[in-house]
Amino acid sequence: MPSEKSGYNPPPPIPSYDEAVHGSSSQANWPPPRSPIDDRPDAETEAQSLLTSTQPRGRIPPGYRPPHVETDDEGSEWSLESEDEDNAEPSRVRRDMEELEVEDPLNGSASSRSSSLWRKRIASLSLPQWRWRWRLPRLTVRLPRASDGANASTTQPESESATTTTRRWHWPKLNMESSAVLLLVGRLFAIFLVMGFLYLVFVSDMFTNMSRRIGGQMFDPESVRHHVINTVDSRRIRETLKHFTSYAHIAGTEGDYALAEDVRNAFLKSGLEDVTVDEYYVYLNYPKAGGRAVEIMNEDGSQPVWSAQIEEEGFENDALGKQTMVFHGHSKSGDVRGPLIYANYGSREDFKRISDGGIDTKGAIALVRYYGSQGDRALKVKAAELAGFAGCIIYSDPADDGFLLGTPAPKGRFMPTDGVQRGAVSLMSWVVGDVLTPGWASKKGQPREKTTQTKGLVQIPSIPLSWRDAQKLLQHLEGFGERVPQDWQGGVPDVEWWTGNSSSPIVRLKNEQDEAEQQPIWNIYGKINGIEQTEKSIIIGAHRDAWNWGAADPGSGQAVMLEVARVFGDLLARGWRPLRTIEFMSWDAEEYNLIGSTEYVENNLDSLRANAFAYINLDTAVVGNEFHAAASPVFNKILYNVMERVHDPLRNATLRALWVDRKGELEGLGAGSDYVAFQDIAGTSSIDLRFDGDKFPYHSNYETFDWMANVGDPDFIYHTLLAQVLALLVLELSDRPVLPFDLDQYALSLGRYFGDLWKWSEENGANKDENTRLNLNPIRDAIKEVESAVARFGSWELEWKQAVASSNGWEPAKLGQTRTEYNTRMAAFETGLLDTEFGGGIPNRTQFVHVVFGPQLWSGYDEAFFPAIRDAIDARDFTLAQKLADKTARIISEAASALIK
Repeated sequence: MPSEKSGYNPPPPIPSYDEAVHGSSSQANWPPPRSPIDDRPDAETEAQSLLTSTQPRGRIPPGYRPPHVETDDEGSEWSLESEDEDNAEPSRVRRDMEELEVEDPLNGSASSRSSSLWRKRIASLSLPQWRWRWRLPRLTVRLPRASDGANASTTQPESESATTTTRRWHWPKLNMESSAVLLLVGRLFAIFLVMGFLYLVFVSDMFTNMSRRIGGQMFDPESVRHHVINTVDSRRIRETLKHFTSYAHIAGTEGDYALAEDVRNAFLKSGLEDVTVDEYYVYLNYPKAGGRAVEIMNEDGSQPVWSAQIEEEGFENDALGKQTMVFHGHSKSGDVRGPLIYANYGSREDFKRISDGGIDTKGAIALVRYYGSQGDRALKVKAAELAGFAGCIIYSDPADDGFLLGTPAPKGRFMPTDGVQRGAVSLMSWVVGDVLTPGWASKKGQPREKTTQTKGLVQIPSIPLSWRDAQKLLQHLEGFGERVPQDWQGGVPDVEWWTGNSSSPIVRLKNEQDEAEQQPIWNIYGKINGIEQTEKSIIIGAHRDAWNWGAADPGSGQAVMLEVARVFGDLLARGWRPLRTIEFMSWDAEEYNLIGSTEYVENNLDSLRANAFAYINLDTAVVGNEFHAAASPVFNKILYNVMERVHDPLRNATLRALWVDRKGELEGLGAGSDYVAFQDIAGTSSIDLRFDGDKFPYHSNYETFDWMANVGDPDFIYHTLLAQVLALLVLELSDRPVLPFDLDQYALSLGRYFGDLWKWSEENGANKDENTRLNLNPIRDAIKEVESAVARFGSWELEWKQAVASSNGWEPAKLGQTRTEYNTRMAAFETGLLDTEFGGGIPNRTQFVHVVFGPQLWSGYDEAFFPAIRDAIDARDFTLAQKLADKTARIISEAASALIK
């Protein structure tokens, strides 16, 4: 994909966090310590697990090198083997027998498996002096052997690369009078042969397995699959994660910059191409030491009678470095006071219940707990703002963090007493990316909204707390307001649960912070260029920034991605290349509203819509042993095939068998991670992969490497399995001749999504009277058109397979469209579901333009199929809902027509 920078010149040393936000000129702590995993390109190369490559590790291979055309003259200096007079003929016979076979570059053994693996090319026909010796003409082809690299330096002239492979042209030796004639005839014949071959290649689209004809060697696809599975190294993943969790790396800080360098160096060492650092300038906030407080005031409000500890305990040590402070990303600065009121999970329904009970909430301080009926922390704060509260405190209740009172608490599977869940409170389901540049990239010189102008920020201060501190607040509410119902009671011990009211104790919420409207952040990209559709790409992304050490979020995902990049870099060094380009991307500032990925998409939007075939996302990738995938339906079939190949050693079953046993299915995509901009803005079919489990110390300083190594995934088995799933999925998407998208499943899923919409609309007031009429039949009819179009479209692939089989591997010249055109049209179906007309998209949330997928307005983490229509129904605007339903039906119908036109 196009990128903003083609190269990278490291910026001057950036200051530490304290220096950045307080203006100190001291650079005593910069640069940060070098990574113990030295990923620089000139670092010592590692041993390879399968074959010794003929390309040095860490260097980008220059691509396919044609074999030489050589004679069999005893005096020729081109011989790769030394032969003395005594054993010359036996050696030659043995060599001839070896060279009549083609070797598989992945296993080094002679291969007589398939004639489709033969590749013959004549590079030159220079004939040295001839001597008569009767011999039958023959052409031998030999692919590289592991021993070639060791022998080449002593057996080839200096002008030849040690990695060059050899072809020998054996011919009867003639006198010089006849050699000139043969030379002319031979050259004319060679020219005719090459031109004829090229003509056949281009008029017939491509030979089925000719994908390596330009950029690399022939590889057996099944061997490659086995290779990527067996090359994944759990020890490397473990060491990468250990390093990535050795210091905190909040977006835009010194630690984040240091890890950006590490990722860049890892990409370079893996041999990825076009490694790039892409810088954006975005709005971020950081806490000030002493700038946050939660206090219970005396009766006249002049002095505190109790102060929350706020910070977590016990993390100042050499192993982990300096812990991060407790705060909410993108929170509002302020110092407010008001009566404390407890409002359960902080949903709109919870605040309405408080109001319906006659409790005045204007100017009060809301105390709500994480999770529950409103899972998005930002929407909790926004709901409190709309209900008239002056500030909002969100705490981690033990009932929602892994255990209930009276039951054993699994070790490490809950938030400790002093643990605090950090996180952003920007409204990512309303505005995604940099909140000051919604819809365009945050590059230098671009216009920016004001913090009071953007829809992406809440306008009351907020702060997270541990249940250790929340316990004191809840205890002081006893006797005020009303007793809460059973379903509002959390797991904090020694508490009588009351709502509080306007007479409750006065609480002070102080949140003073540093704010940077153009803070630099750094995305890191690397790629492997494809050889057939180079401009078309499969993108793998994982974010790098964390609120603290980030062992699970995002360390597990970043470590898995880097291991898979290494595996594919190893393939590249062996001469393999995919049909389509593979891109690896390390995102920055995901925790602050998915900034890094969204800014990239906005900066490359036209190219992504035209050329990005698929996006694979990793985030909180491993916290348990249960495989999950949220995705566009196009991934259904290929994911099943991949899961069949990956075996869980602890449960002695394939992931597919385990998936089927628990009735697993693809989940919908909400607004929880970096796939949002790709799926909902660019229209790139996206999938998010993870191994899920019980609750864990999410976004707290307890989310450490020790937690992962002792509780989360002690033997890194599930990191390894996820890397195998990812590697196979990337391989299938990038290198299958026909893109393995499941459009049949997409058509079926559209019908299911429509059924959900119909039911939901009826439950939420549609068609109750004349004022709520809503006709969704046009959408149903458009989905039937998709079903018909998909059936017709898929018939081409069947014809293509039959034609290739009947022509011994040569692709037919005339089937209405070429295979690459078919692939492009298949991938474009998702993009065709975008509402790209001027003023299109979800009303009031116009960044999101996919008519099927998108975040819910009031539930950022949950999927909402047909989100624009749901928004209108939720707002009781059925006229708008009908207009959007008709428009959605038209867009779906046009996408169906584009498949078969």
